[in-house]
Amino acid sequence: MKQIYSTIRNLFLFSALIIGGNEMRSQNLEKPNFVIIFADDMGYGDLSSYGHPTIKTPNLDKMAMEGQKWTNFYVGSSVCTPSRAAIMTGRLPVRNGMTSKEHRVLQPWSTNGLPQSEITIAEQLKKGGYGTAAFGKWHLGDKEQYLPVNNGFDYWYGVPYSNDMDITLEMNEPQDYWNFWKSEERKEISSFNIPLMRNTEVIERPADQHTITKRYTNEAIEYIKENKDNPFFVYLAYNLPHVPLFASEEFEGTSKRGLYGDVVEEIDHNVGRVMEALKEQGIAENTIVVFTSDNGPWLVMDEEGGSAGLLRDGKGSTWEGGMREPGIFWSPGNLKPGIVTEIGSTMDLFTTFSKLAGVELPEDRVIDGQDLSDALFEGKESPRKSMFYYRGDELYAVRYGSYKAHFVTQSAYGSDREVHETPLLYNVDVDPSEKYEISEKHPEVIAEIRKVVDEHNKNMVKGPDMLKDWDYNPFEQ
Repeated sequence: MKQIYSTIRNLFLFSALIIGGNEMRSQNLEKPNFVIIFADDMGYGDLSSYGHPTIKTPNLDKMAMEGQKWTNFYVGSSVCTPSRAAIMTGRLPVRNGMTSKEHRVLQPWSTNGLPQSEITIAEQLKKGGYGTAAFGKWHLGDKEQYLPVNNGFDYWYGVPYSNDMDITLEMNEPQDYWNFWKSEERKEISSFNIPLMRNTEVIERPADQHTITKRYTNEAIEYIKENKDNPFFVYLAYNLPHVPLFASEEFEGTSKRGLYGDVVEEIDHNVGRVMEALKEQGIAENTIVVFTSDNGPWLVMDEEGGSAGLLRDGKGSTWEGGMREPGIFWSPGNLKPGIVTEIGSTMDLFTTFSKLAGVELPEDRVIDGQDLSDALFEGKESPRKSMFYYRGDELYAVRYGSYKAHFVTQSAYGSDREVHETPLLYNVDVDPSEKYEISEKHPEVIAEIRKVVDEHNKNMVKGPDMLKDWDYNPFEQ
């Protein structure tokens, strides 16, 4: 009887705490700090709070419980470079040329990067007096003018592109690349001559990827401690669990999910370190932390890739598994806790952070981000009602409300491109796995989505292709 009474009492206190927390939430944060934690190639189903049965992510689960877990949160592209352009600029990457028909991402031998005419979220927040720092993967251009410190960040410690690049083994054909991932050489640090940089200087090459997650976090925490008295923006972009997979000695071999699980659990541990540092410095209540990933899981990597859970396909595709990601918001005492089933996007962070920082949005360009403030703080509906799924510079699919229409479909890395005269239609609220095609039942929905596309195209001016030009072709040497 005593145990039952104790349980009821604890439930009552928990309910009161939640209600009290809701009453405490406020949009009147004074120059809130912003922290974006951006994983690489992590799938929708790779966190325990999003349904993974064997990967343990207690810190991210706690972050979701104390904050908001968004279940319809999208990135701007299903591959790396354009997705990172979207989160940095609040714009569809097709507008700034950071997506291409010829090459899907920037390479170490690419000529260009994010255009200087673009305004990054770091440049935007600096207008409001923010300190800005980036830690981890960039992948928006490795020439000096394209690096973070020349695009609004006061400080950067990280790698300029994906951790699977700069492979030291000789490759004469594209197929050699895929054969490499079946070899034992993929497990060696020395197989990847990727540079670790501080600002514009290379400080380690090849980067020791066994310890890189911890070192990014160490640098980010140090920056937080040094800048706790002034508003700051931290962009912490882990280059894992993108292959090659490397975990520290502390985590290697500890997960039931194998090395991939080891890597995700180490990321979770370090997210917990950031949250604890914010609490220790007394600034957690004036900080908004967002956790998400750049695109879906790289399924072609088999067990070394992640999982999109119940979503269809993964990285490289415009099915849900390619672009819908975990989206967790945390700000103790400010956000309305709960599970949010509204639509949101990484592009919305540019607009939302600008509003909270008191910085006017640029008026000389289209900003695709929406202001999520009311959804975050007041529990109101998200203003975002649509998502546009581009592959290269071509619009493949559109989500509008509960429905998603595929005008073109293609597997992530196949040549099976198919244009649909009548688009494939799915209700992704009822059928998030996109199993049950319903175009015949809902021609009125397709007609409505076509209107959305027509309106979208009216102000679509595509930027010049910034990915097509290479200094040289490594397969022609």
